[in-house]
Amino acid sequence: MLQVNQIHTYYGESHILQGVSLHVEPGEVVCLLGRNGAGKTTTIRSIIGFTPPRAGAIVFKDRDITRLSSDRISRCGIGLVPQGRRIFPDLTVRENLLLGARKKNGGAWDLPMVYQQMPRLRERDHHHGDQLSGGEQQMAAIGRALMSNPDLLLMDEPTEGLAPLIVREIARLLIELKAKRQAILLVEQSLPLALELADRIYVMSKGRIVFEGTPHTLFENEEVKKQYLGL
Repeated sequence: MLQVNQIHTYYGESHILQGVSLHVEPGEVVCLLGRNGAGKTTTIRSIIGFTPPRAGAIVFKDRDITRLSSDRISRCGIGLVPQGRRIFPDLTVRENLLLGARKKNGGAWDLPMVYQQMPRLRERDHHHGDQLSGGEQQMAAIGRALMSNPDLLLMDEPTEGLAPLIVREIARLLIELKAKRQAILLVEQSLPLALELADRIYVMSKGRIVFEGTPHTLFENEEVKKQYLGL
């Protein structure tokens, strides 16, 4: 579904991604792990078109999207849950969710479905974004992305800074999405969550992929966990 081929991405003259390659198959959950500053968020930004790579290629469903604008990439079928949530503070929960609505043939995600899966959002339906807790904002960000009925969901640290109860609620939702065969590329700091969810895992360090394998292979690899994950 997604093929990232040897991309090089820069911020100004700073060479951040140095030949990153990865792929996501239909219905697969792929986790991207690494320390802060490893290049994980830049990889997501490169795929969605916020920071296009200067070299290499990104192919989605057999279409080269490397040079497309982010809105066109989104319309191709990629949904984004960005780092920092990016909920509009002056819009209600309902308005934030409807901003992402895109009905596709066979697409199950609409407002009732989001509210069914995340009842807390239904309770906050008329609350503005700046009246929500961090966990509620994160749920709204996930709901907004799902409302586009994406073929591939990019999620950049969806559990970052959240209370354990909210983390468990988001983990439950991710498990359900996996059961529905939703393709996901997930940037995550929590190794236990990644090991539970992922079909495959990549580990990044200093703008490069330094490990690719199954959750079991990573769990057994003490050297990678110690050197690149600080465990």
